[in-house]
Amino acid sequence: MIKILTDSVASIPADVAREAGIDIVTLFVNREGTEYADADMDLDAFYADIYDMVDNIPTSSQPSQLTLETLFEEAAKAGDEVLGIFISSGLSGTYEGAVRAARAVKARNIDFSYVIVDSSSCGYDEAWPVFDAVAARDAGEDLAGCAAAALEGITSTRFLFTPETLTFLQKGGRIGNAAALLGNLIQLAPVLTVTDGKATTLAKVRTRKKALDKIVATFKGDIEAHGLKHVAVHYIGDKAPAVEWAREVIEPLIGRTVSVLPVSPVIGLHVGPAVGIAYECLSAVADKLTGPVQARATAS
Repeated sequence: MIKILTDSVASIPADVAREAGIDIVTLFVNREGTEYADADMDLDAFYADIYDMVDNIPTSSQPSQLTLETLFEEAAKAGDEVLGIFISSGLSGTYEGAVRAARAVKARNIDFSYVIVDSSSCGYDEAWPVFDAVAARDAGEDLAGCAAAALEGITSTRFLFTPETLTFLQKGGRIGNAAALLGNLIQLAPVLTVTDGKATTLAKVRTRKKALDKIVATFKGDIEAHGLKHVAVHYIGDKAPAVEWAREVIEPLIGRTVSVLPVSPVIGLHVGPAVGIAYECLSAVADKLTGPVQARATAS
């Protein structure tokens, strides 16, 4: 059997993961000395007081080497193969940890086969390739075929989002104090994306409305050029603006219902309150990766 594994930063709801046969390994959030398993958190409750966290932003940690080795060891003993698809190595050390763990288990279990994939992103930009792998597995593909489906998915997805304020980015060291102060004063609203596995600025506009308009224009351009396979609206903080945007803007544009899902706080707390969209096209989108996607997988 092929076990498909991802991490909690993919933001896949537990019931959806169970139904699809996806195993989730959790990252952790530490707030004021208390550690929370990301996979088990009520994110709406956690985000309810997100503005109170700005002066003491919670930290996060990746799964332990022991946790990852235990997962792979159990699979090896059961005779299962493993396809692991993890948060971008540019955002977390989870992928590298998974590679080390898989190699350690392989050294003890010579017949164990695995592919570990760097998703190059997070949220449903990470999740869509996981679902592609599930579809391939359910269609009878072998481990290599499932990994190929995930890698193809990585080239075809995009995550676009805009923060409500620059303060969290400033507190986390992503931008300078002066830039944050000036940006907030003039209502500068960046549109952020993930390129080559790292958060980058797609555009800087004045006002949040113009930022959302830029996201829609980019999304529309991508789906006109490459078709649309999947889409979800993401939020950090208050759910209500994301639901309104999904129902009034995104759904009329594409003619289908859209899921509205919170982003893991492992990522969300570095950005602060935000709204965005994660989608997968039918073919590769431009400027997502500059190198070959095959380089983002380790297999044995």
